[in-house]
Amino acid sequence: MRWAINAALLIAGCAAAYALLAYVVLPALWTHHERQPGLAGRPMTTNTAQGIPGDPLNVSLVGDKDEVVAALERAGWKPADAITLKSSARIAESVLLHRPDPDAPVSNLFYEGRRQDLAFEKPEGGSADKRHHVRFWRVLERGAEGHPVWLGAATFDASVGLSRYTGQITHHISPDIDAERDGLIFDLNEAGALAQIYQVTGSGATLLGRNGEGDRYITDGEMTVGVLRTGELAGAVPAAILPNPPAVEMKNSAIRKITKNGTLLRMFTSLKL
Repeated sequence: MRWAINAALLIAGCAAAYALLAYVVLPALWTHHERQPGLAGRPMTTNTAQGIPGDPLNVSLVGDKDEVVAALERAGWKPADAITLKSSARIAESVLLHRPDPDAPVSNLFYEGRRQDLAFEKPEGGSADKRHHVRFWRVLERGAEGHPVWLGAATFDASVGLSRYTGQITHHISPDIDAERDGLIFDLNEAGALAQIYQVTGSGATLLGRNGEGDRYITDGEMTVGVLRTGELAGAVPAAILPNPPAVEMKNSAIRKITKNGTLLRMFTSLKL
């Protein structure tokens, strides 16, 4: 009889420990939306015009529109032209003839039914077939800091080819989208444009993702938030960087090992799933 009581107590103890771990401890370690609570529960992936899941949202800026535009331009990123017949012809000429087009248009992606509010790019090489670019949507009118919050998708166009899903001519992105997110934040910080940097929960850790053109991507799933510095930027000190919860940083470190290992990265991006 005593062994049955002990067994019941053991089972009850294990159940209580599981409940505490699964519903209290681990969620507290993983979740860090509390720095920008207005983003909790929002989708963290864009869509194409056909409704296909597109690029994940991986970067955010906090500030007024004029401050966002000024900061990106100061960091060396140029506004992308609108898509017109003339701009489309110019980017085609740039790719085919290997000529520069530093403000070439970017295709439209949609977030909650809206195409991007802003788009910027940073040339790489001598033509528009390779470039860093980011699209931004104004999502919150007042975030935790009392200023508008912009969500962005930063990726690197590595080549031009055909879409896996539609067959249309398109850019293909590099799979390490975290590198693009980090590069954009680095440029802004180097320009003295950021007062604070922290991360919130984004699309979630992904090893076998595909964007709206069928391109593979790998990400730790975090969104890096840059709070823009107001006032004079010249001589500004580097931004204050807030730490992640321990479990989040452990996960980020594991993903970084994959993206920095060329063999592992090629293995994941070559899978036909």
